Amino acid sequence: MPGKELLASADAQHMSRLAQLADAQLAWAARSRVEHGFGWLTDDGVPDPQRPSELWITARMIHVFALASAQGDERWSTDLSHGVRALSTDFRDAEHGGWFTRLGDGLPDFPKRLYDHAFVVLAASSLACAQVDGGFDILADALAVVDTHFWEPRMCLGREAFSANWEKCEPYRGLNANMHLVEAYLAAGHATGDTSLYGRALEIARKGVDSGARALGWRIPEHFEPDWTFSPDYNIDRPADPFRPFGVTPGHGLEWARLLLQLRTVHDPVAEAWLLPAAISLTQRALAEGWIQPGGLIYTTDFKGDPVVTERFHWGACEALATAASLHAVTGDAQWDDWYEEIWGFLVDHLVLQDGSLLHEVDRDLAPSRRTWSGRPDVYHAYQALLMPRGRLGVSVMAVAQSL
Repeated sequence: MPGKELLASADAQHMSRLAQLADAQLAWAARSRVEHGFGWLTDDGVPDPQRPSELWITARMIHVFALASAQGDERWSTDLSHGVRALSTDFRDAEHGGWFTRLGDGLPDFPKRLYDHAFVVLAASSLACAQVDGGFDILADALAVVDTHFWEPRMCLGREAFSANWEKCEPYRGLNANMHLVEAYLAAGHATGDTSLYGRALEIARKGVDSGARALGWRIPEHFEPDWTFSPDYNIDRPADPFRPFGVTPGHGLEWARLLLQLRTVHDPVAEAWLLPAAISLTQRALAEGWIQPGGLIYTTDFKGDPVVTERFHWGACEALATAASLHAVTGDAQWDDWYEEIWGFLVDHLVLQDGSLLHEVDRDLAPSRRTWSGRPDVYHAYQALLMPRGRLGVSVMAVAQSL
């Protein structure tokens, strides 16, 4: 199915502004380079010396630099080579295989997480598409590790985390990591031409969305017991946890919606007719319950749709922007253009700073907050959101980048 322009009605001035802000995200990301990979940036844009290098940040930065490189921006070749070295040596477990979640002492009991490994697959896929030396080797390795250790064939879902030697599995299952595994499989399929990866991504989406979210009124179920029994009260005493918050995360509903639209570009839209209406339903639910006055997408709600954590994170608004653009591309429905304009207005009025970087978190009054996130370590959501409306909808964000 050919891709469609994400915002056919957008004018050249807006496209230029998107490109300008995307370049600002790259400049911010460039500050994060440390001896081993890429570090956690403070509000001042310097690596936080109190935080170790983390795999998810390193992989995300590599992915972003590779997206820029694929568009012909040659400024990031040194950073990409640095990233290849970090994935090949620094984070890699030479004894047992796989990658550690972070460097240094004090690793958690389950230091090999599906969440991080999904981002390694994504980063390596982007490296391969950008024709960076070592990208395909890392990708083959990462796909094999996921298949051998994390993938649970009986459930068609990925397990959460393991001990360093793979002998112990964390007694928790989560849909967040599986959502990013969908993203990773789509990117890997695009990079390698292996269409079976698209099928595996679809299997995860069927379980998480067509079954799970549909049963909850299009709210994403996040947390599960080891046998994949839904655990609705998980972390009820830690509602603002940065990775496993209690309740419903509207931003994840929007991410899933975009991924369903990307899945639709490589699957028969008649045979998989559920994908588009599911994407619309997820988006409508997330925006109806998550986008509240005075603007912005709150972090979480309960299962009735009532607000729980009302801080607004930059990534939620970014995912809302990308999803609205994608839905407009697929449906042509003017409501998504209207939503795009409202989301864009919130971003530029409340989150975009003078240098073009984005404030990570604001409170219910839209003042800067540090309740969940300190510093500004992540440009992945922002860069993708600023890239997608400029290209043509495809199976991966890299496919969008390559359409420019």
